[in-house]
Amino acid sequence: MVTLTDLPDSVLLEIFSYLPVRDRIRISRVCHRWKRLVDDRWLWRHVDLTLYTMRPKVMWHLLRRYMASRLHSLRMGGYLFSGSQAPQLSPALLKALGQKCPNLKRLCLHVADLSMVPITSLPCTLRTLELHSCEISMAWLLKEQDPTVLPLLECIVLDRVPAFRDEHLQGLTRFRALRSLVLGGTYRVTQTGLDASLQELSYLQRFEMLGCTLSADSTLLAISRHLRGVRKIRLTVGGLSAPGLAVLEGMPALESLCLQGPLVTPEMPTPGEIVSSCLTMPKLRVLELQGLGWEGQEAERILCKGLPHCMVIVRASPKESMDWWM
Repeated sequence: MVTLTDLPDSVLLEIFSYLPVRDRIRISRVCHRWKRLVDDRWLWRHVDLTLYTMRPKVMWHLLRRYMASRLHSLRMGGYLFSGSQAPQLSPALLKALGQKCPNLKRLCLHVADLSMVPITSLPCTLRTLELHSCEISMAWLLKEQDPTVLPLLECIVLDRVPAFRDEHLQGLTRFRALRSLVLGGTYRVTQTGLDASLQELSYLQRFEMLGCTLSADSTLLAISRHLRGVRKIRLTVGGLSAPGLAVLEGMPALESLCLQGPLVTPEMPTPGEIVSSCLTMPKLRVLELQGLGWEGQEAERILCKGLPHCMVIVRASPKESMDWWM
């Protein structure tokens, strides 16, 4: 019978990679071999620290002891709702992260107060930056900021960032490498601000707008005007109508379209109207409908039959993947 001790190092490392950080450190005390494996930098490529109330002192220890040149993705939380006396992420810690981990490509910050942290503190190697339920200062993403900050940034996710508004959206135009933009719950963004910003972000290849106050029709109108080269669109269907969807007809580069519920209004396009619009998109290969309640219904059959060249996905809203770095 094969036991853990019979497994090669590569298999054990793969198993250990699914363990939370605290458990990884604990198993290093089992034996010398496991200690050596836990010290292997391959194990620290993707680190999720949001499961714990991580004090800065502990974070400094992890940074010095384990996280080094192999770290590619880091997910960490703050203490935004823990009271004014709770420790917060500091500029010094984020700068040290960039110096210690030169290959860090993705940083996900959750529930963090970044109002006193300048954006210049972030590691300059980042290609993806995600902010979830974070506070930022008014000056964080303004266009007048240093244009050399985050020169490699390709993707930014802004999910429930209350301070984010039109001025910040327009400031994203200084990230010339930006190709993917995800906005979630950014209720301060107006139709005028979105239209003006997308005009300067015409090089975006992926655009998602979820749970915002703007209607789907007005969002699609701005996309059709300014993002003619966009390849992937995802948005919630609030305020979506058949004429609103029709503005995407003929989009030359669109490969993936996702319409996400659960808000379905009487103006919502019928499956037949969705098929008619999608047939005019020459490169469309994926149509995804989430949380509309159409799975297993006649609507799904109509979509699959009408779009034989597309992968049609009709499903409930999925849970967040545990493989957050993918």
